[in-house]
Amino acid sequence: MDLSAQPLSQTVLAQKYLQPGESSIDQVFLRVARAVAAAEPPEKQRDYERLFLNHFRQGAIGAGRIMANAGTPLKATLMNCFVQPIGDSISGCDGQGLPGVYEALRESAETMRCGGGVGYDFSPIRPNGAWISGTRSTASGPCRFIDLFDTSATALQGTGARRGAQMGVLRVDHPDILEFIAAKQTPGRWKNFNVSVAVTDAFFDLLECNADLPLVHSARPGPESMARGAKQRDNDGKWIYQLLPARELWQTLLEVAYQVSEPSVLFIDQINRDNNLHDHEVITATNPCGEQPLPAYGSCDLGPLILPKFVRHPFGHGGTPTFDFKKFIAAARLQVRMLDDVIEITQWPLSQQETEATLKRRIGVGVTGLGDALIMLGLRYDQPEGRHMAGKVVRTLRDTAYLASAELAQEKGPFPLFNAKTYLADGTFASRLPAAIKKQILKAGCRNSHLLSIAPAGSVSIAFADNTSSGIEPAFAWSFRRKVQQHSGQSQEIAAENYAWRLYKALFGTTAALPAAFICAHEIDPRSQLAMLRAVQPFIDAGISKTINLPDEFPFHRFRDLYLLAWRYGLKGFSTFRFNPAQNAVLLR
Repeated sequence: MDLSAQPLSQTVLAQKYLQPGESSIDQVFLRVARAVAAAEPPEKQRDYERLFLNHFRQGAIGAGRIMANAGTPLKATLMNCFVQPIGDSISGCDGQGLPGVYEALRESAETMRCGGGVGYDFSPIRPNGAWISGTRSTASGPCRFIDLFDTSATALQGTGARRGAQMGVLRVDHPDILEFIAAKQTPGRWKNFNVSVAVTDAFFDLLECNADLPLVHSARPGPESMARGAKQRDNDGKWIYQLLPARELWQTLLEVAYQVSEPSVLFIDQINRDNNLHDHEVITATNPCGEQPLPAYGSCDLGPLILPKFVRHPFGHGGTPTFDFKKFIAAARLQVRMLDDVIEITQWPLSQQETEATLKRRIGVGVTGLGDALIMLGLRYDQPEGRHMAGKVVRTLRDTAYLASAELAQEKGPFPLFNAKTYLADGTFASRLPAAIKKQILKAGCRNSHLLSIAPAGSVSIAFADNTSSGIEPAFAWSFRRKVQQHSGQSQEIAAENYAWRLYKALFGTTAALPAAFICAHEIDPRSQLAMLRAVQPFIDAGISKTINLPDEFPFHRFRDLYLLAWRYGLKGFSTFRFNPAQNAVLLR
C-alpha cells in the first residue's frame, strides 16, 4: 500500500537530496542510476541504468553521499566517510611515514570540503609532557590537537561546506587517556567529534586480575615525567609514563560514558582478528559512526536495502506475513555490483584514498528498517524469534554478497591485493563462509575485500523509506516532533510518524489497537538490544552502528555489566545513550 509522503520525509528529501530541476524521489533514482551505470561498458550502460533504476524502486538505496551527489556537477565525493592517518610530527611525515599533524589537518580539510566525514587515531601523537628535542621543549599532547581539528571543522562549515562528522580515537594505554576520556565533560568541547577509546584484550586481562596498566608511548618523556618515575621498557623500547590500576581507568571511563554518553569503546583486537586483510593492514580507527573499521585512507562505500520493502502481507493483512527472501537475494546481488561501480565514478578528495580503494575495493552492503520489518512480520525485537529472523536476514545477506562478489570477480577481476591463502586463513571473517562459497572464491577470487556494513542510515531512511526505523535500531517512537536544522542554521520542528505505525493505521484504521510486536526503543531492555547486536555481528564483516538506548534512571552497576558483556560477545565496538529528559530534542543534521 502506498502512503502519501509525510512532511518530515519531504523536507529531508528537499534539503539533502533533490538537485536543481528535481522534485521527486524517482528523479533522484534516475539521476543516480544513470551515473552509476556509466561505470559499465558503453554498450551495457542503458541496460544497467534500467536495472539500477528498478533496483532503487524495489527497495535499494545508496548512502547519503551517493544519493545526493551522484550524477551532479558538484565536486563532491560519493564516499560517506574516511579514516585519515596522523603521525607524531608537526609537518611532513614522521619516522613511520605518517603525515604530520598539519599535513593531516590539510588532508582532513580537503576530505571534509568534498563532503566526507573523517575518523582518526590520535594515538601516535606524543603525550603531554613528552620531550621535543628539536626545540628543547615539551609536547602539549593529542587532546590539544583534537581541539585544532574541531576548530577546523567549524571553520569549514562557515565556508558553506557540508558538515563533516569526525571520530577521534585514542588507545587505552596512551599516557593522555584520562584527559581524552574527560574531554566531553566540558560543554561544547569537541562538538564536531564523536570519541572512542580503543580497548585491547590485554587491558581486559589486566582488569580481570586487578593489575596495573602501563601507559606507554615511543616518545621520550620530558624532565617532569622522568622525575615522576617514567622509565623505558625493555621488550619494545617504549616509555612507561605511568602505571594506572586498570580498574580505576575502567571505572573512570564508564562513569564519564554514563554521564555524557561518550566515549564509546572499540574492541580493537577483535576488529583486527576478524579482518579479511589482516596480513596487509592494521586497523586503529573507524569512521565517525563506527560501522566501518578502516585502515589509513580507507573509505565507506555504503548502501542499505530497505527491509520493510521485502515484507509480504504486513501485520497479516491479506495473508500470513512473510519475508520475501527470493526478492531480497536478487536485490543483494545487484547491490554489490552497484556499490562496486560507485568506486569507479566517485571523486576522491585525495589520491591516497583512490589508491587504497582501488587496491581493495571495500564496499558496505547493509540494511535499514529492521525494527519496522520485524513489527510487520509480527515479531518482537526483544524476543528470540525476532533475533532469529534478524540473524537469518543478515546471514542471507552475507552469503549472497560474497557469492555475488566472487561471480563479479570472474567478470571484472578480483581486487588487486586478493590472495586466497591469506584471505581465507583461519580466523578471518571469510574463513567462516559456507564451503561452497569459499570454493567459488578459491576459483575466481573476490571482487571486494569487504562487503557488509550496517550504518545508521538516518536521513536516507527518512527521505526514501518514509521514516522507517534506521539501520538495525528499533523504532524511536510512533509519533513525535523532530527538529530539523535548516540551511540558515535555525532549526524547525516537524511532525514525524514511524513508517510501520503509519502503515498499520492505514490498513486497520486509526483507532485499531497496536499488536504486541509494536515495541519501541525506550521499552526494550538494554540486554535485549545487546542480544540483537550479538545475533547480527557474526554475519557482518565490517561494523555495526548501533546505540544501546538507556533510561535516565538505569542503574550504574547494570550499565557497567553491559560493556563487559559486549566484549565477551565478540562485538567490535559498543556505545550507549542514556536518555536525559533535559536533552530530549531530536535534531536531524
